[in-house]
Amino acid sequence: MSRRARAAVFLAGALLAAGLAAAIADGYGSRVARGYGPLRPVVVVSGDLRSGQPLGPKEVGDALEVRRVPVRFVPPGALGVPGDALGLAPVSAISPGSYLLASQLRLPSRHHRGVPALTGRRRAVEISVSGAEALLATGASPRGAKVDVVVTSEPTGAGPGRTYVAAAGVPLLALGPGADGPGPGGASAATLGLTKRQALRLIAAESFARKLTLLPEG
Repeated sequence: MSRRARAAVFLAGALLAAGLAAAIADGYGSRVARGYGPLRPVVVVSGDLRSGQPLGPKEVGDALEVRRVPVRFVPPGALGVPGDALGLAPVSAISPGSYLLASQLRLPSRHHRGVPALTGRRRAVEISVSGAEALLATGASPRGAKVDVVVTSEPTGAGPGRTYVAAAGVPLLALGPGADGPGPGGASAATLGLTKRQALRLIAAESFARKLTLLPEG
């Protein structure tokens, strides 16, 4: 057999082996899905996370990764998107290999740099907002940014609902997953520096409005 013929045989064998490996992998994945249920993305800690240390873009990129695991094995409150941890701090040290849960994170202590000090009569107030993922699009922590809180009311029999700015240029102190945990399109918990009047207006809006949305100021 000539050298060219042997090369062609070896190439055909390599392609056949690659095809068989892909088929086996696909079959294994299908059997896992049938046996254990659908898969979902979940955030797994890949580096040491220290207690009380706020998670910035570098920590999120270096110490967190996403894996797909069967839904039945995912603990309640497990994060599905690393960006949901931006600006928050672990309650205690978390070892590599652990799932990252919303209950393991909290607002950072005020002595950490990057948390803006409140002036005047402003107080920290947490509200539930929609569409906060847009604030994380740049990969940078949104803490300390000024935001506008936009309220969209429910439609009524007299006409459609209206959209208006309920609080303009307020400081964003923290942003994390909402009460139902992280998830695409889900609500987020935003801690804002509000005056008493702004806080009462937004707390009332949480009850009657369709949604509250954060927009970067400007």
